Amino acid sequence: MKVLRMGAGAGFQGDRIAPAVDLAERGKLDYLIFECLGERTIANAQQARSADPSNGYDPLLERRMRAVLPACARNGTRIVTNMGAANPAAAAERTLAVARELGLFGLKVAAVTGDDVLDRIGGFVLDETGSPAAALGDRLVSANAYIGIDGLVAALDAGADVVICGRASDPSLFLAPLVHEFGWARDDWTRLGRGILVGHLLECAAQITGGYFADPGKKDVPDLANVGHPLAEVNSDGDAVITKLEGTGGLVSRATCIEQMLYEIHDPARYLQPDVVADFSNVQFEEVGQDRVAVTGAAGTPATGLLKVSVGYRDGWFGEGQISYAGANCVERGNLAITLVRERLARFSGSILDERGELVGVNSVWPSTTGRGDPAEVRMRYAARCLDLHTAQAIGEEVEGLYLAGPAGGGGVTRSTREVLAIASTLMPADSVAATCAMKEVQHETV
Repeated sequence: MKVLRMGAGAGFQGDRIAPAVDLAERGKLDYLIFECLGERTIANAQQARSADPSNGYDPLLERRMRAVLPACARNGTRIVTNMGAANPAAAAERTLAVARELGLFGLKVAAVTGDDVLDRIGGFVLDETGSPAAALGDRLVSANAYIGIDGLVAALDAGADVVICGRASDPSLFLAPLVHEFGWARDDWTRLGRGILVGHLLECAAQITGGYFADPGKKDVPDLANVGHPLAEVNSDGDAVITKLEGTGGLVSRATCIEQMLYEIHDPARYLQPDVVADFSNVQFEEVGQDRVAVTGAAGTPATGLLKVSVGYRDGWFGEGQISYAGANCVERGNLAITLVRERLARFSGSILDERGELVGVNSVWPSTTGRGDPAEVRMRYAARCLDLHTAQAIGEEVEGLYLAGPAGGGGVTRSTREVLAIASTLMPADSVAATCAMKEVQHETV
């Protein structure tokens, strides 16, 4: 039975590059998949594209491609990624340029588009606001549908070595190569559900090899500093073995696989995806060797016919300031600092939408102390979401003013401002969103 080897090159935009290079060089992979896109990252990318039409793709695209393309081309490994973000066409052009510089002539790069639905989102009601998207007016920044495998499979069928898309469903990046290679029917719900499970297990990269799983003394992970990214050996029925490269740090165990399967899942029996509703309720994990876990039992039912749409919009400005207090009575001094900043910002009350003062290590995550004794130092953080930039800047200014107009012993002030991009969601009929692909080949430059 044919077995496909798929590796996870990245699990988020800022993921480490070295493990992907290791997979490209030693993994004997058929596919290397980079999942780098989140809801807010694509809204940020849309803003970048608005400022510069040649921008709007993943900022690490060029570094990643330059790092892995030589080995992938040499080993016959194809790449699938959503690093196109808001501008897959520009990302493909940049990849072509990198490949040309590396002398990888003949390499075929495809851009998959169609997820951008900003031009037709206005009448759809947003779940979070209860109002049509059009009510946001010029605050509306982006609207991207979570497309499925159609455009990705079309690109692979056309012979693309590198496939770059924008907002596709994360597991679809892994499902598409399986459908392409094994010829699964689009109504083979069981195999599609199994492919979605494989994608979901790999999509967060090192989370399934011990990263994020690690908890010293409770869930120890060996050599986490050198944690490797996972790969899957998938057969034509969609059953798989999850593993990692020999010599890398981390671990693949039944526990790491179970934690990753449950990650971001609302109902394991109905994991809604563009191409199938996956059912993980009868999944079995079996440790079949060192860092080798067999995965079976996933299923699926027909897709809903609806696509989730992630909508980004401007929602004010964020201002923040931080200052440290150390030594005896530091908690009381930190609390006094919060009180002073809050009182001094009262003149901006009409422009401050939300505010929060906290002592990091005391009440920044939990609302009160743990009762384990007074800390030796605290970091006071005051932050607020504001209507305008001027008010947001005042937040950090008042924290900095605590140097001489606040409690004793404050130091190490930092301050920042940024525009707030909020995310809302809605549903759109799948048949109203069409993905297309365009492919180019790396050619010798003509003189």
